[in-house]
Formats: sequence, structure tokens, C-alpha cells
Amino acid sequence: MALRPSNRKRNAWAVSLLDVETSDCVLEIGFGPGIAVREIARRATLGEVFGIDRSPVMRAQAARRNAAAIRSGRVSLTVAPIEDLPDFGRRFDKVLAVNNMGFWSEPAFRLKEIAGLLRGGGLIAIVSQPRCPGATADTTAAAAIRIVGVLEEAGFDAIRVETLALKPPVTCVIGTAANSPIDAS
Repeated sequence: MALRPSNRKRNAWAVSLLDVETSDCVLEIGFGPGIAVREIARRATLGEVFGIDRSPVMRAQAARRNAAAIRSGRVSLTVAPIEDLPDFGRRFDKVLAVNNMGFWSEPAFRLKEIAGLLRGGGLIAIVSQPRCPGATADTTAAAAIRIVGVLEEAGFDAIRVETLALKPPVTCVIGTAANSPIDAS
């Protein structure tokens, strides 16, 4: 996964759309081999990066890729499914999920849980690059419409859709946590 150029390009693009700032606290759901974690940590030099992934194999790959940031205490990677979120003990400025929302049980419920982890005005980016045989721009557009609907159902607002011209195209749907209490923690 980490070697495929489209994966590296897709993850870097998604992180750039989140506009990660130096002191941000960011959560990646389904971090895979840790490509986006590395890019987030590179940008959030005074912040923290947390990640969950259900695969111990992906955790091992991501830990190797991000070993220095883990040693410095800026990155923490946990093996956990979205259905069993750990207690992070903090709120996040941004959340990223790349190509995994389709595997979540009850996506709107999960997104409501995630909204509760975000600071007021916090952003979530849900990325999808359909990989089914014959995926096209229409497949990507349909995925974006589904993601927008689930984010709206979960209470996110100021939703926007961005597209990256790969084959097939990638969509990134970004929403703002409307109901998160503003919090300085």
C-alpha cells in the first residue's frame, strides 16, 4: 500500500486539504502504513497525531515509518476498530479517514461519536477513491454524494467536496463539527 504512487499522492493531498497547523491535534482513522500520519506530523510540529487502525500489521508498518515521531511523543498509534474508539483524553482539531468509511458499521453514528471528539469548528475529511472494477468519475461522484449525506445526518455543516484527478478520481468531503463545544483543551 505504501509503495503505490497513487496512495502517497492521495494521502498528501488529503492532508493538504485539512490545512494542518503547527499546533494541531489530529486523529487519523484507519492509518494503514502511516503515510498520512507522517505528513500530518511533519506539519503539526508542535501538535500531536493519534491514529487508530484495526490491523496490527498496519500498525507495525506505520510505527516503522513514524518511529522518530513516536519516540518524541508526538505520534501515538493504537490498534482499535472505529466501533471501539479509545479514550484519547483530549479533543482534536482535525480528523482524517482515507478509504475506510465504507467498512464502518453505522457510519452516521460513528461520525456523531467523532464529532464529539472534535473541538468547536473542528474539521473532518473523509476520502474515497473507489477501487471496484470499472470505477469511474461517476463512481467517485456517487461516493461523494453518499459521504455528504452521512456527514449531514451526523450534524456536520459547511460541507465541501474536493476532487483529485487520479484514475479513478478521488473525492475528499470536508465538514465542520457544528455542535462540538468550544474547548481550550
